[in-house]
Amino acid sequence: MAQYKLHCFCQSGNSYKAALYLNCAGLDWEPVFVDFFKGATREPEWRQGVNEMGEAPVLETQGKKLTQSGVILTYLAQKSGKFAPANEDAKLEALRWILFDNHKFTSYLATYRFLKAFLPQAPDPNVVAFLKGRFDAAAAVVEKHLAGSKFMVGDTPTIADFSVAGYVFYPVEEHGYDWAKSHPNIHAWTERVRALPGWKDPYELMPGARIKPLR
Repeated sequence: MAQYKLHCFCQSGNSYKAALYLNCAGLDWEPVFVDFFKGATREPEWRQGVNEMGEAPVLETQGKKLTQSGVILTYLAQKSGKFAPANEDAKLEALRWILFDNHKFTSYLATYRFLKAFLPQAPDPNVVAFLKGRFDAAAAVVEKHLAGSKFMVGDTPTIADFSVAGYVFYPVEEHGYDWAKSHPNIHAWTERVRALPGWKDPYELMPGARIKPLR
């Protein structure tokens, strides 16, 4: 039995943050498929027994169930020492970027991508335009930051990089961003993350059927 079980599915960039960390850290883990698109996380039994918030990822280990990717990444770094910020200042800086990512970078990109690629009915174009504008503003912050930093916190990868990496490795047809053309510093950073031992594409790393974008 694996030390860590991660409830996840391949379209979930928030799950990918934790899955990619586990793989790159070389930890003993296995995925547990969450059938999100058939409503698994909305079932009362799932919310009572797995995560009351109705979200993936969920990390199971030693009788614990941990939710929220930032909590999972922080816990794993503290337990394993892998990709942990080096000192108190670095811990605070990593937390700063994880919170920014969860609130703005991932939040807007994930919602924009879902409406664009996976929502069954055509979304309101005004909503899509609003989300894209908000993400573009957040991406500009990260793009500028990475002009002077190899990783999100200095010259070595930390849990902050795994957080920000959640959705950027999904294919361009899902979110519309060719990073090399639109955000060259983000693109260069993705190549550094991609070079980490254990890196895998989200559709290779996590279970579930790949879905062709609807639009």
